Amino acid sequence: MVKKICIYGKGGIGKSTTVSNISAALGELDKKVLVIGCDPKADTTRNLTGGKIPTVLDILRKKGINNIEFSDIVFKGFNNTYCVESGGPEPGVGCAGRGVIAAIDVLNRLNVFDKIKPDVIIYDILGDVVCGGFAMPLQKHLADEVYIVTTCDPMAIYAANNICKGIKRYTNKGKVALSGIIYNGRSVINEPSIVENFANKIGTSVIGKIPISNTIIKSEIYKKTVIENAPNSEIANVFRSLAKKIYENNNKTIPAPLSENGIDEITEKIDELLKDSI
Repeated sequence: MVKKICIYGKGGIGKSTTVSNISAALGELDKKVLVIGCDPKADTTRNLTGGKIPTVLDILRKKGINNIEFSDIVFKGFNNTYCVESGGPEPGVGCAGRGVIAAIDVLNRLNVFDKIKPDVIIYDILGDVVCGGFAMPLQKHLADEVYIVTTCDPMAIYAANNICKGIKRYTNKGKVALSGIIYNGRSVINEPSIVENFANKIGTSVIGKIPISNTIIKSEIYKKTVIENAPNSEIANVFRSLAKKIYENNNKTIPAPLSENGIDEITEKIDELLKDSI
């Protein structure tokens, strides 16, 4: 059975770093992984392929729907991962979320999923789910599980709560569920208990914690995952552990998004920690 996963989070929160490294780690376990980047920046797979690859929408604009081939949009990355980038519209024209919809349509027309027959499909989705295009993997049941990446930053938690609202909407239709929170410690305040408290309140748990690491930065300078660039490092083992937990995780829940007052209570605690750090 194919494990179909969406990883959501606020822009710049570390989703692409997380997705690329857990994909590389799953490749080490001989899992066939298909990574679909749904961010208009098209950089989800950069560290798997060693650079940016042509996006589905770029090829669609150049060749037209009837002339696109499998090899135009699917590229092999590190540890035999299969990599696709949806791309986005030209700047100032169109909706980025609609680009996700168009890209998925192309993948289906080319029977990409049937040709690859992946063990795991991972969608890297930008921001919260206020846009229908970015909610499409949930709405169309392209994924069964959702993980949310967040830091202790108030806006990141606010976005995570909004994502939970979208998940709850589609979970009620029997399509998708929240499987956990991934904590990224790369914010001004590195206090895991903040995110653990948030996870507990919405009815889930923190499945993994990614510490601040210069090895990640150094690896990304060379357009590589830490699994490839620093395979014996502590942070590489963190991603290996996270990948294994995600692959073996069967926990699913309907999230209970917080009210504005509930979010305020969390952000007030963050504010207290910020004051103490000055």
